[in-house]
Amino acid sequence: MINILIIEDDANIAKMIKAALAMVDYNSFCCNDGRSGAAEALKGGYDIVLLDIMLPEMDGWQVMEKIKDSGIPVIFLTALQDVADKVKGLRLGAEDYIVKPFEPLELLARIDVVLRREHKTSSLLSYCDIEIDIDKHTITSHGEPVYLTPKEFDVIVYFVQHLDIAVSRESLLSNIWGFEFGGESRTVDIHVQQVRRKLGLKDKLITIPKLGYRLESCDSQ
Repeated sequence: MINILIIEDDANIAKMIKAALAMVDYNSFCCNDGRSGAAEALKGGYDIVLLDIMLPEMDGWQVMEKIKDSGIPVIFLTALQDVADKVKGLRLGAEDYIVKPFEPLELLARIDVVLRREHKTSSLLSYCDIEIDIDKHTITSHGEPVYLTPKEFDVIVYFVQHLDIAVSRESLLSNIWGFEFGGESRTVDIHVQQVRRKLGLKDKLITIPKLGYRLESCDSQ
């Protein structure tokens, strides 16, 4: 089981994060100030720390200084948007830096990247008769290899990692193409259509009008 420590003083944001983590069966524990958060992190047993910067008692920079030698991966979650702040966070040893506000699915995707990097999760995914090897960037359906473009591959991986969750076009754009991508949401539709066709997911990868898509579980009707 993945255990994640949330150090966040905004109760509403902490509640949202805990709900997002629960969707993928991650355990979480929350501290609402930097001093108690640092002490909790140093107890060990956590796979990732989600760390706010503007905290009472001890700010996120100070917390990072205290825990950086513990080996626990840290993702900063902050309203500070300056490039200098992001550079500072990464130089202190953080794995990632996410600016508020953010979508829960974006957070889960960033956490997944860190967990894979730390070998906390498997690079192998299965869905129905589809097998995906993220590290090798290969995919098979019914035992036969399927050719997908890099972006199509990222699309199916994202859906499998967010099974039965409604995924908006905006989420796909931001997490797969990046926030700097300036294309229309039609790009997402084209890639989803190709994934659906190539992998025979006509009845499983469904369209949600005015929102986006959802990949349904194999045993769903």
